[in-house]
Amino acid sequence: VSSGLLYYHFKDRDGLLAAALTYINDQARAYRQAASGSGVSRRQLIEHILGEIQDSAAVVENSLVWNELRACAVYEEPMREPLARTSEEWTRETAAAIRATQDIGEVSEAVDVERTASVLNALTEGLVSRWLSRELTAEEAREHLRATAEMMLPAGDRSPKRTARVRK
Repeated sequence: VSSGLLYYHFKDRDGLLAAALTYINDQARAYRQAASGSGVSRRQLIEHILGEIQDSAAVVENSLVWNELRACAVYEEPMREPLARTSEEWTRETAAAIRATQDIGEVSEAVDVERTASVLNALTEGLVSRWLSRELTAEEAREHLRATAEMMLPAGDRSPKRTARVRK
């Protein structure tokens, strides 16, 4: 592809990288959903979180690009805002999934949804980095993430909430 064609579609390099972030975020959303299936349960929530670590070419490629863009943002300020935006989208999606499991009584109401979503996503990123650098196998990274998710998402009373809860 010629550089002229790239600049025609993207204003500059930063625009291209921001578009790449959006693309990989959309791809990650799709493979996380495929890993957990449809429906709502604590088990599916944990599988959704684990969907970020899979020995498939698409997930590995996506994770490599994400890690490169994360590293790039350390030195290149224009990358920080798009990266923060896509990270926040991921955290909101994880928080919504946690709330849905709380609503059906499968995750404890005592869980701080936003904090838990943020910590689980940050842990996932760290484990993905170790998996990609071959410090951990995918299975080891998934087991660490599963154990932590199970601790941070204790089972609820399993009775669906009949009244709407006030959201922060």
